[in-house]
Amino acid sequence: MKTFQQPLTAEEEAYYIRMLREGTVEEARQAKEILVERNLRLVAHIVKKYQNVEEDMEDLISIGCIGLIKAVNSFDSGKGRLATYACRCIDNELLMMLRSRKKLSREVSLYEPIGQDKEGNAIHLLDVIEEKQRDVVEDLELGRNRKRLLVALDHCLTEREYQILVMRYGILGYKEHTQQEVGDTLGISRSYVSRMEKRALQKLAAELKEE
Repeated sequence: MKTFQQPLTAEEEAYYIRMLREGTVEEARQAKEILVERNLRLVAHIVKKYQNVEEDMEDLISIGCIGLIKAVNSFDSGKGRLATYACRCIDNELLMMLRSRKKLSREVSLYEPIGQDKEGNAIHLLDVIEEKQRDVVEDLELGRNRKRLLVALDHCLTEREYQILVMRYGILGYKEHTQQEVGDTLGISRSYVSRMEKRALQKLAAELKEE
């Protein structure tokens, strides 16, 4: 378990705040590092309140640290102790992140029509992307909709979103992978894979509809 440094005394804090605002560039840089490092336990303490949400603790710690850095940058020493102000900033940063990700977590309807086949039957996203489908490339000749899918994959997704979808659903010869396997391969967390997958499916559905 990480051992955090002891908090600064009021006198030490006042000194480093003054160096941050009035010191040389190097003094300000060092002061900022110390103010952040000596308040990291605040981040860990506040993140504990969110340990039951479906987010990686590493992600929460990272976002909390952003809030701490913002607090150090904007703190007014005339308004009390830095720790009190930083707690609010860290909390606000975490809440903003959770609200933002809640919007991204809306489920994409795989049953929503995205077009029609030659016989006039509705085509759904689920018809194009199936969880049990091993290889889309092998079936390209069977219908223009898979061709549309490949074009859309290349056109509307970022490189990371593209990688996640082809690995998750076995597209372009990839073997299907779980979110955890994709995360391990790409060096990212499972929850980040989940968020990126949902976002990519939303963009893909929108692209296919526009066609």
